[in-house]
Amino acid sequence: MGRINVDIKDELEKQLRIKTVERFGGKKGDLSRAVQEAVKTWINRKE
Repeated sequence: MGRINVDIKDELEKQLRIKTVERFGGKKGDLSRAVQEAVKTWINRKE
């Protein structure tokens, strides 16, 4: 499994964490799950 470290603005991180808890419940690994889903969506988006 790969690892990518990124820096994002504090407000975006806060929003991501809140949405992750709302959608997945806040269990261990949910933040990674949310980021993976977001990256897949971005990759598959047709422009």
